[in-house]
Amino acid sequence: MIRATKRDLSAYASLFAMIPKVFMAYQIWFWVGLVLNVISMAILVYFWRAIYNDTSTISGLALNQTLNYILLAFIFMPLTNNDLIWEIGMNLREGMIIHHLLRPINFQGMNYAQSLGTLVTRLMLQLPMVVVAVLLFGLRFPSDIRVWLAFLLSALLGYTVMFFFNWLLACLTFYTTEVWGLGVLIEGMNFFLSGALVPLVMMPEWVRNIVLSIPFAQALAVPVGLLTGITPLSDAPRVWLIQVAWILGMWLASSLFFRVAVRKITVQGG
Repeated sequence: MIRATKRDLSAYASLFAMIPKVFMAYQIWFWVGLVLNVISMAILVYFWRAIYNDTSTISGLALNQTLNYILLAFIFMPLTNNDLIWEIGMNLREGMIIHHLLRPINFQGMNYAQSLGTLVTRLMLQLPMVVVAVLLFGLRFPSDIRVWLAFLLSALLGYTVMFFFNWLLACLTFYTTEVWGLGVLIEGMNFFLSGALVPLVMMPEWVRNIVLSIPFAQALAVPVGLLTGITPLSDAPRVWLIQVAWILGMWLASSLFFRVAVRKITVQGG
């Protein structure tokens, strides 16, 4: 049992370490993405400055608080990654899904390890954006180490929530031969409902209640809320407990749905 566990952990670690090498093989995309990200960040900053032009606070947030939230949400946007839907859809289309399912390793665990590797790599690639945000747009980070620890734990929990939720959504690709429409729909919903564009406290209460009743906000708005002070540090244990409950629910639902959906495999490439 112990030997098998060590073997699985070693395999997951290898999958995790492989991801940065894949990213470095396509360096041109890093520079293209960097330029586009700087432009996007500037647009967001000037957009919010224009909104605050005739007011000092919105929903209790001053301009500097809102900008700090928006900049941090932009930097930590990789937490909302939903590549899993595209990945499984591509494997189905090309017929590679069969090879993955036959491997002597848990398919969901394999994808989680790869997903974490992608997350760490993308966050490291965001470092130039941190410099831009600090030097050009006045981003300020909290100095309290407890805030950072609360954020990091919440970010990991929230990312895991979204992994299982995306896994559940990715299971829908077993019922179709084309994933593009589903992927674009989820990306659009993710961009707005994750809190990347607007702090949740600025949303009407009924909209905020809906957003908090689905998983999207757990990966970005919730941990960034702790990092910016919008959510008090004293609320961190409650936030973690909610996220753990989400993980358990999403893990159970996604695992059960996968067992049903995998029986409906339809591939175009094999």
